[in-house]
Order: sequence, then C-alpha cells, then structure tokens
Amino acid sequence: MGTSNIADKVVVITGASSGLGESTARLLATNGAKVVLGARRKDRIDEVVKDITAKGGSALGFKTDVTKRGDVEALVRGAMDKHGRIDVIVNNSGIMPIAPMAALKVEEWERMIDVNIKGLLYGVAAVLPIMQKQKQGHIINIASVGGFKVFAPGGTVYSATKFAVYAVTEGLRLEHKADNIRCTIISPGAVATELPESSSEEATRENLREFYKMAIPADSIARAIAYAIEQPAEVEIDEIVIRPTAQDF
Repeated sequence: MGTSNIADKVVVITGASSGLGESTARLLATNGAKVVLGARRKDRIDEVVKDITAKGGSALGFKTDVTKRGDVEALVRGAMDKHGRIDVIVNNSGIMPIAPMAALKVEEWERMIDVNIKGLLYGVAAVLPIMQKQKQGHIINIASVGGFKVFAPGGTVYSATKFAVYAVTEGLRLEHKADNIRCTIISPGAVATELPESSSEEATRENLREFYKMAIPADSIARAIAYAIEQPAEVEIDEIVIRPTAQDF
C-alpha cells in the first residue's frame, strides 16, 4: 500500500464501533492517518480509540447517532477542533432490516431512511462547507450491491436507500469538481459484519446468516477504502464494487 497519501490525513468515520468502519479506522491509523470515529456505542468506540493510540496511532472518538444532525455536527466539530481540517469522511453507518413489503414494517422503513439516507446527508452537510473552504476533500459513501440491483423479496426498501446513496454521491461529484472534492462510492456484497442482525424476524436473520457464510472479511472493504484515499489528488476513484467470488447478487 502506498501510504504517503494516507499519512497525516484527517479521516472522519461514522459507524466505526465495529465491522468495516472499525477495520477501516484501524487500517488507516496504522498507515498514519488521524482518525476521528463516531458511533452510538461509546464504550466500544472508546475501546477502539484506546487500542489504536496504544499502538502509536492517532484516534479520537465521539458518541454519534447519525439520525441526529447535532451529533454528526459535533463529530465533525471535534475533528476540526483537534486537527483544524478534514481531508476525508467515510459515511459508513447503515442498517439492513430485511422483510417483504407485505409485512408492512413501516417503522423499519423509516429507520433505514433515517440512518442510510438522512444520516449520510447529515455527514455531507457537516463537512461540505469545510471542504469547499479548503478547496480539497474526499467524501466516501458506503452503499451496497443492492444499490444497483434490487434485493427482493425482502430488501426492496433497503435497496431504495442504497440507490439514493448512489445518486447523492454522483450528484456531489458533478456539483463539486471545481472545489477539488473527490467522491467515491463503495458497494460491498456480503461482508462479515453485524449487518445481517438488523432484521427483526428470527427466520430472516437465519436466512441471512446462511447467505453470509460466504462473506468476505471487513478488512477487504477497508483496503478498498484505503486504495481510494491513497490516490494522488488529481485521481478520483468514483466507484468500487467488491463482493465474494461466490456471490451471484
């Protein structure tokens, strides 16, 4: 890995208490980035920060619920207060409660919209003025293979939220090229994280656990994110799709 373009970069990561958010934080910190981590589970964030700093890395942690705009703004403000700039944001927080449309899990639909779309937009809103002023920055949004092929039955609304992530990321790229803001969308397939446990029905969780037996490690996605970050400023990796070799969808 060419670490020269990662070292000393200030990277904000949401959903960083486990899974690919945590893996990304650890990988980037190992390569010299200054990571600023947000997640709802403050105890878990504190553990990750403690471990990174014990190994000589730079990390800060904040309790962050991405459905609350004030929390996301506080996370970004904490990064600015400490480091004076933000080079990268990884909008990673996401949930995937799977159920057929006829089950009318309206509360779950609303929660997915709040986390997967609005939470991401709050991240964008918090960093965009900073990056415009800096005339540089990198916005990395985590979508899904469900963002270009509808995962149905069961994942229709989830796919809708990830289609939205794709649209937001592409729109940002088109609108902010002149500000030298790079935009990248990462679309994972089955990855070994807690995501399959989002569903409220045990039968659905069992089916997902079976499907996810093929899952690739979260480190695979972390390396893809690092690859996008480490490119020279004039090189933008717009999209990376990464899934298990065995996965059809």
